[in-house]
This record gives sequence, C-alpha cells and structure tokens, in this order.
Amino acid sequence: MHICVLGAGVIGVTSAYRLLEDGHQVTLLDGRAQAGAGTSLGNGAQLSYSYVAPLADPSVWTHWPHYLFSADSPLTLKPKLDPAQWRWLIKFLAASNAARVQRTTIELLQLAFYSRDEMTHILQAAPIEFNHRTAGKLVMYTDPAGLASARKQIAFQAQHGCQQEVIDAARCLEIEPALGKARRNWAGGVYTPSEEAGDCAQFCQALVERMQANPNFRFLPSTTVTGVTMRDGAMASVRTGSSAIDADTFVLALGADSADFARRAGFSLPLYPLKGYSITVPLDDAMSQAAAPQVSITDISRKIVYARLGNRLRVAGRVELVGMDTGIPQRAVEELSNGADELFPGSINAANAARLSPWAGFRPATPSGVPVIGASPVRNLYLNIGQGALGWTLACGSAALLAAQIAGRKTAIDDAPFSYTR
Repeated sequence: MHICVLGAGVIGVTSAYRLLEDGHQVTLLDGRAQAGAGTSLGNGAQLSYSYVAPLADPSVWTHWPHYLFSADSPLTLKPKLDPAQWRWLIKFLAASNAARVQRTTIELLQLAFYSRDEMTHILQAAPIEFNHRTAGKLVMYTDPAGLASARKQIAFQAQHGCQQEVIDAARCLEIEPALGKARRNWAGGVYTPSEEAGDCAQFCQALVERMQANPNFRFLPSTTVTGVTMRDGAMASVRTGSSAIDADTFVLALGADSADFARRAGFSLPLYPLKGYSITVPLDDAMSQAAAPQVSITDISRKIVYARLGNRLRVAGRVELVGMDTGIPQRAVEELSNGADELFPGSINAANAARLSPWAGFRPATPSGVPVIGASPVRNLYLNIGQGALGWTLACGSAALLAAQIAGRKTAIDDAPFSYTR
C-alpha cells in the first residue's frame, strides 16, 4: 500500500520505518523543517523501560491543592474555558485509583519491554549515532516514606519482569559519585542498571536519513496539513496548502495536534497537551564534565530528570496543563538550572550558563497514560498517539504494534488495551 504518516516526531518516524520494512510505499510529512523538531527535540532523553508509572495516581487527590495553588509545585494547572481540558481532567481523576494504576502499569511495562526489544532490532539493522548508552538510572528520594512506597511499587513491578533494587544513600553515591556534592539529604534511591538514554531528535533525523536511501520512501518537511478530503467514510487525501496527498492508508502521529486533526475527520480523541521544559547544558570544559552525572538521574521530589548525552547534560521537568501556550517563562529555566546546580554543583558555570538552549514541548497524553494505537473510526486512518512523557521510551514498540495491525499479523503483545474507544 501507499501509506501516508502524518507527523515526523519519534512516533511518526518509527512508524514510517516499520511500515517501510514491511514493503509499503511510505510518505512521511511534518510541518517543521526536519524530523524530530517538535516535542521530540528537547525531551528528557531517558529511555525508561522499567519506570512507566502513570501521572494518574491516587496521590493526586491529596496533592490537588498543592498543584492548584503552590508556586513550587512540579505540576501546574491553569483552569481555562476549554471543554477539552475539563473533559480530560474528569477522566484523569477517574483514572487516579489504585486498581486502574496497577492495570496501566502492567500494560505500559509490556509495551515498554517490547519497545526495548524493537529498539535493539532497529539498531542491529541500522546502526546510527544518537549518543545512545546503557548507563543505568537512579531515582533519588529525600523522603523515607516516599522510598518505602517505592519499595512496594518495585515489588509489584518485579512480578512483571522489572529488575530494580531499592538501595541506601551510600550505595547511590557509589554508583553515581557526582551526587556526592549535592546539597540534599538523600534517603536512598531506586536503581535500574539496564535503563538507557539517547538523543531523540538525533535518532529521528538519522533514521529518516537512512530511510531516504529506499526508493519507496519520501519525506516532506515544512508541509502542514490544512484539511482532509473524505469519501465514503474513508480519507481520500490530506490537503497541504494548494496541493493534496493521496494514499491508501493514513497514520495519525501528530502528537498534541492530533486532537485537532481528528475533529476535522469527524471524531474526537482523549488527548490533552502536558507542557514540559528542558535545558541542555554544554559540558565543554573540565569542571562541568567532572560535575555532571554518568548515570541517568530522576530527582523525584522536584520531578526533574537528568541524562548525559555525550558532552551535554539534558535537564527536563515540569508538567503544566496550560493549553498550547508556547512561551518559556524565565522561572521555568531558573527552576531547571537551579536544580542542576543543587544536585551537580559546577555543571553550570560562567562558561556555559548563557548557552542552555531553553526548550518547551507538549506531551500528548491520554487521561490514563495508556496510548491509543490502532484503527480509528475512519476506515483507512490508523492512530499512534497519546504516549505522553513516555513517547521516546514507547516509540519503537508502538510502531511495531501498529505495523502488525495494518498488516493483519498477530501482534507480539496484546493490543486490546491500546484500542480506540469513544
């Protein structure tokens, strides 16, 4: 078939790659000038296959006043006169219960482990450079009660294939000596030695470059979808300005913009953009290199993640429900830079403080955190959306699942949890 993939973030790029592998003719388009230039550009860089706990959690109910009114809350809600926001919030709160969270965790772990295997498959077939490394991950706690709660979660996840351990502060500092200078009193941490990291945008661009050697592939950058043409309950084409692109099948992977596209095609999606921020610290002098961690770090109390990408340190955090506000407030940059300075003194210094590349992006999230992968109400339109903050982690598995569905093959994991429901 000729398949048109809408969106060249990591979800769209990996979808295109797997469909091309299956022998289809693939057109990949995106409104930006290169692949991976949207939400994939500045994400947290961690490939957290064993750490997939959803944002919807029973603790949301007790933390709600903090989220609404505290200036230092890592999750910010700005209520708007937007029915989509309120519908999403109501479903999010409904998903914030222990039974739903356990089911979601199992479903996401299955997809994450599948994604890890599929990443290995891609790299064996197409060795590419994107600062990929298996460095392990430490999730650090300052609160003994929080660490005790994490121990219960680790025991639960161990029943489903995770190999993690809860360790004391001294062992954390042995694994990552850079934490020894942190101005924090650690209670301990969760260590997952198998976790990986990599530059998502570089991965997207390298994979597109590799696909361009295949005559069945074409990439259309700077191509914005402006409308759709429907015929007999199916999509005939997408309009892009003064031209149109015909295809037998379409794949919707436009991230946070997918909900708007779906409305044009006559149905709704349970998506809302979760805004996040990052800075990328250049480690181009001896002092900053020595201060930065080698292991990926999550500071659980601040909800800030750190990942080493060669001679750079990616620092990312915050979850904001503020619509599609693209601004980057100075307070967000300061929060991330102050966090880096607190954990890794010297990583940001006079030489690199003015070159932090502040970034904001919109994670396309479903209320439960489970993505939607598969057929849509439109006969020839498939969905690969809603991976939220786990887009980089889940991309390769999501793409393989989608390709199997389109081909009519038996899927490697149960695809029922990811089906579209009205």
